[in-house]
Amino acid sequence: MKTPKRLQPLVENGLVDEVVSQLMSGKEAQVYIVRCGDVIRCAKVYKEANQRSFKQAAQYQEGRTVRNTRRARAMEKRTSFGQKEQEEAWLSAEVDALYLLAKAGVCVPEPYCFMDGVLLMELVTDSEGYAAPRLNDVDLLPEQAREYHARLMREIVRMLCAGLVHGDLSEFNVLLSEKGPVIIDLPQAVNAAGNNNASRMLDRDVTNMTLYFGRFAPELLSTEYGKEIWALYEQGKLEPESILTGRFVRSKKAVDVKGVMQIIDAAKEEAFERRQRKAAFLD
Repeated sequence: MKTPKRLQPLVENGLVDEVVSQLMSGKEAQVYIVRCGDVIRCAKVYKEANQRSFKQAAQYQEGRTVRNTRRARAMEKRTSFGQKEQEEAWLSAEVDALYLLAKAGVCVPEPYCFMDGVLLMELVTDSEGYAAPRLNDVDLLPEQAREYHARLMREIVRMLCAGLVHGDLSEFNVLLSEKGPVIIDLPQAVNAAGNNNASRMLDRDVTNMTLYFGRFAPELLSTEYGKEIWALYEQGKLEPESILTGRFVRSKKAVDVKGVMQIIDAAKEEAFERRQRKAAFLD
């Protein structure tokens, strides 16, 4: 097929020899099957910001740090330069997450390079060597559903131990390779320790997976892995090989409402002072 304009720089730099076909088009990117020498890989071409339907919501941005103070100030003021830098930071988030998670042993596609808004990575395949199907395109037997659910709970734990929460996990961004489930689509991954929405997002990720697999193995619907996993994480007891039960015991201890309100008020005051210091610094 004709080489798309966005892939031309990779061809010119010898990273891609041939664009074989388009694999899919999603809310944030188009994915192509490409040949790199004797190896078949895939190239994820991110859409421009005004063409993506997935919004860069503040809840996903929270906790992401920018080391360069000039870039941080520009992004804060939303200048044209700052918006360009924020766009690049958003796009590189998936690359950073893939490298981090692959190193941590999470089942994700292996990344190779990122250039001009194009991510070159491993093509996940099925047992016959074809592009692996998404989980939502596969019918499962009850025992398969139980096995894949358990494996994905383990992957979610490994991700959290590496410091990340997927944030948008569902049957639509899990591929079923010949070796089992592979997690994809990570530009919205959040910092577990630095994002106040992380616990809610993790519970939502787990719930999405449980509801899907529960169609084939209804007993999974009564499990509470999300709350169990986060409780272990908060207690500092979560490890990649932690044994999970799917049960969660809620605390019956009365909530110290007065103490909670004092913490909230103190946090508000600290945030106000921080904004004042930043405003004074920017002026």
